[in-house]
Amino acid sequence: MKYDAELGQQVHNHLIELGVETPMNGGYEHNVGFIGMKFYDIMEKLGCDMDDDSMRDSPNRVATMFLDELFSGMDYEKFPRCTIFENKMNFDSMVVQKNIIVKSVCEHHFQTIYGKCHVAYIPTGNVIGLSKLNRVVNFFARRPQVQERLTEQAYRALQLILDTDNVAVYMECDHFCVKARGVEDVNSSMVTSRLGGAFFDIPQARAEFMSIVND
Repeated sequence: MKYDAELGQQVHNHLIELGVETPMNGGYEHNVGFIGMKFYDIMEKLGCDMDDDSMRDSPNRVATMFLDELFSGMDYEKFPRCTIFENKMNFDSMVVQKNIIVKSVCEHHFQTIYGKCHVAYIPTGNVIGLSKLNRVVNFFARRPQVQERLTEQAYRALQLILDTDNVAVYMECDHFCVKARGVEDVNSSMVTSRLGGAFFDIPQARAEFMSIVND
């Protein structure tokens, strides 16, 4: 099974309790026709010729993209199944997954956020299937976001799933709400990090993680 709705609900409740959940009204509905109709109206008001064969199907294309791709992380029924294994080898050093691609959308201007995320944890009783770190980050990226909250959500969710405070998340992204509009600064990027457990308390662990991230 690709998804784990029960785990998704646990993570959702955990984030609400901590005050770091995305503002949601609980009204998620996979309705391509409704969203397509609304986007048709927007395109028409912008002056697009909706009878043209190039634009005629764009509203439903956009609706499908929103629901199945860009904002699929609004649906906790699609939370990724996270395979957990007992740490039988008693591995107690950091595990780092570097260069996880982040593709998200700024909730203020609905412009692209694009960059990389590095995740680390130090196992206690459990280890996780490596690709699941990517999938958890990707789930929270697939919704209207701000990078600070995205970093916090990935961090808190992995602490819950792994049952350890020893989690670190470091993210660097380009924001097209800065690059393509407003100040139009094409050179800047945004860095956020969240360190817990040994990554926060032990300077050597923090330094090792940052060294790996910046290598």
